[in-house]
Amino acid sequence: MKKIAIIFGGVSYEHEISIVSAITINNKLNTETILIFLDKNRDFYEIPSQKMNSKLFSSHEYIKMKKLNIKSGGFYYKTIFNEVEVKFDVALNLIHGGDGEDGKLASLFSFYNIPFIGPRVEASVLSSNKALTKAYAKELGVDVLEYKSLNINQARDIEIEYPVIIKPVHLGSSIGLSVVKNEDELDYALDIAFEYDSDIIIEPFIKGIKEYNLAGCMVDNNFIFSIIEEPQKGDLLDFDTKYLDFSRSSAVLQADIDKSLINKIKDNFKIIYSSYFEGALIRCDFFILNNRVYLNEINPIPGSMANYLFDDFETILLSLSNSLPTLHQVDVNYRYINTIQSAKGKL
Repeated sequence: MKKIAIIFGGVSYEHEISIVSAITINNKLNTETILIFLDKNRDFYEIPSQKMNSKLFSSHEYIKMKKLNIKSGGFYYKTIFNEVEVKFDVALNLIHGGDGEDGKLASLFSFYNIPFIGPRVEASVLSSNKALTKAYAKELGVDVLEYKSLNINQARDIEIEYPVIIKPVHLGSSIGLSVVKNEDELDYALDIAFEYDSDIIIEPFIKGIKEYNLAGCMVDNNFIFSIIEEPQKGDLLDFDTKYLDFSRSSAVLQADIDKSLINKIKDNFKIIYSSYFEGALIRCDFFILNNRVYLNEINPIPGSMANYLFDDFETILLSLSNSLPTLHQVDVNYRYINTIQSAKGKL
């Protein structure tokens, strides 16, 4: 059975949520794991499984653990006489938000030729920016609700009828999110969102709109889907509700919807996933309005990997690890320079 290195932490507002996810997944998996923590200084540490608890990080006790260096092929630690490789078969990117979902870790793994489960660079860029996600979906013919992007330096003209929902463009877990019912509430909500991000997105807030979540991945050119969940929520899921949600490991029930709607949701998921998200297990959140499916968000690294939506999460994760995309190998052979040297003499 494969040994999986769980990479978590990162420089992100969702740093603590990543720790919760890592604890959950480590407890969920029966296969052997290696736990690698990325701290706020972007230093890597190997965390012994028996010491894996949230207090280790809040107390900064983790700095007593093995400090790792990343280089070609994997992670290494220094001993008195040499350098030792930390052995594993595949890495699991479990860093939510910055570093994990924005493409930094994907770039690092690709650069150092480390096999990993998670979104590749292009998928990270498209899904970590909510405005780019909407544009990407529209380009593919997937419906999205009306939206407007706003930069911190632009005039605060939202151009959308109230009530609206305001979100930082690059954050998840409902951080910095507000529902604005009228113009009097706008500036305060914008100030909150701009504390976390210089760009925000504004959408109409439709009270009571139906929302459904579907997770899945592609293995050997075949889609594997989770059940479809209807999240239990009030007007919106706040940070505290989502924070607790990240520790979920028990299965949930399939949403009570007809087969036609299930197929519509799955068809839209397939379009979104396409080739960009190969190698990743993602969750897409959809709205249903007048029997039409609208993409709300792509979660390229869902909380606790959405394990609770699958009957046999571990088998799916291991299957995905055997069906990862490979980089096109470039042969650097200096043929052009050698040809010139042969024709004209020494350069």
